[in-house]
Amino acid sequence: MTRKPQTVTLLLSVLLILSLLISACSSSSDSGGNTGSSDPAASNDGAAAPSSANGKEMELTVAFIGLGNMNEVALVQDEISKITKEKINATVKLMPIDIGAWAQQVNLLLAGNEPLDLLVTSSFLNFSSQVAKGQLLPIDELVEEHAPTIKETMELAIFHATKVGGKSYGVPSVRDTAADHGFVARKDLMDKYGLTFDNVKTYADLDPIFQKIKENEPGMYPLVQRSQTNGIAAEIVRGYIDTLGDTPGILIIENQDLKVVNLYEQQMYKDALQLARKWYEAGYIMPDAATTQESNNSLVKAGKGFSYLSNLKPGFEAQEKNVNGYEMVAARFVDPISTSDSGTGFMMSIPKNTQDPDRAAQLLNLLYTDRDIVNLIANGIEGKHYVDAGNGLIKAPEGGSNYVFNQWQVGNNALAKVWEGNAPDIWEQMKAFNKSSTFSKALGFSFDSSPVKTEVAAVANVNNQYKAGLESGTIDPAKLEEFISKLKAAGLDKILAEKQKQLDQWAKDNNVQ
Repeated sequence: MTRKPQTVTLLLSVLLILSLLISACSSSSDSGGNTGSSDPAASNDGAAAPSSANGKEMELTVAFIGLGNMNEVALVQDEISKITKEKINATVKLMPIDIGAWAQQVNLLLAGNEPLDLLVTSSFLNFSSQVAKGQLLPIDELVEEHAPTIKETMELAIFHATKVGGKSYGVPSVRDTAADHGFVARKDLMDKYGLTFDNVKTYADLDPIFQKIKENEPGMYPLVQRSQTNGIAAEIVRGYIDTLGDTPGILIIENQDLKVVNLYEQQMYKDALQLARKWYEAGYIMPDAATTQESNNSLVKAGKGFSYLSNLKPGFEAQEKNVNGYEMVAARFVDPISTSDSGTGFMMSIPKNTQDPDRAAQLLNLLYTDRDIVNLIANGIEGKHYVDAGNGLIKAPEGGSNYVFNQWQVGNNALAKVWEGNAPDIWEQMKAFNKSSTFSKALGFSFDSSPVKTEVAAVANVNNQYKAGLESGTIDPAKLEEFISKLKAAGLDKILAEKQKQLDQWAKDNNVQ
């Protein structure tokens, strides 16, 4: 969803920082919610106990990734505390942690005795390790007692996707947990040359559009990549697979099974490499696509790029308009899917060093059910950090804001006010979108690569030699067999076997057939 341009840009930056761990499944997801939500769990009462039942007042600390402008976070936490003090006899301390310091600082917090009551967790940020070390509390009973309506804010499959060994250790944030995939382009140039998507049903059908742009827009590349880790070929196949975290061991979604296969040996991948190579040789892709550090958004904004491939969602075009500076249109080629990390991508968990698990669960409940609290943490204080934009929407105040929060990581985003540029009913659209997706059989599985860390490092070295070049079309697909041979020599088969072993055990523990 759109918000202030700098917010989405920062979110894209963190996804690039995480790109060694995440396969761009989240996409840019800084979301303004629907103030008119019909969610049965949405209220300003929640299920929290009244303050009189909670004894001594305490301060509850909530740690999250600190992206955006958090200069006035203290003002926001004071406003939130006015509500939480009345409802659960607790004030709130918001603790933003810079992404660059996240791993180290969270490890120190969890290893020490400093109070920490709620923590953003993620399968991309050591969630499975934190559970294995006993650093997070199982929350099934706590949620059932203090937050029984949370499960109504999302698909049950997503809600239950945080289970490890049959126990839940986090509650997913309400966001775009599904993704469809396709093509995004500048609308002004599509209109200028009379280009439409009428006859565009697959990626291969894009050739005439690329050709028209190449012939008429000198100095502009018809197709640019989102990053080196999101190569053209990788984008083409992404809507059909579950990457199961990392390495080429994947599930093919349509098979609806738990058989780990090598992506690079699949015909769909080989076909994607051929198409990328065809586009590269035709001059549709920039010559240094395999090595450039420029992102798709910066290239489009600078007038150097016309289009890119991406995972999508409702409101994606409006979001990208804010980032690119141009109105964008999209063609969707693949129906929505929810993959293994759709639920565990971003969660709220209760650490072992919480002062009071019951009170922490009560605050967790408010982050999913109290509209005022959700809007404060997501958007800040009305009149100071945002203003009314009419039609039920909000916008940035004159001169910008000193509180810009990337809300996709925390709580029930669907209760927050909607930012200008989005449809007022964007969250009703998102709920339908998430529900319509095909769910991976491995939803909730997280791969622990530590048993094969030596092989993973060796495979990464081989990837660095071949992957970006092959997937951008820069290297001839004839090199694929050489690539696979070197991967196997580096220990790829051992990694795939370990992933299959863990997936089989996960399926057994969670009664997944």
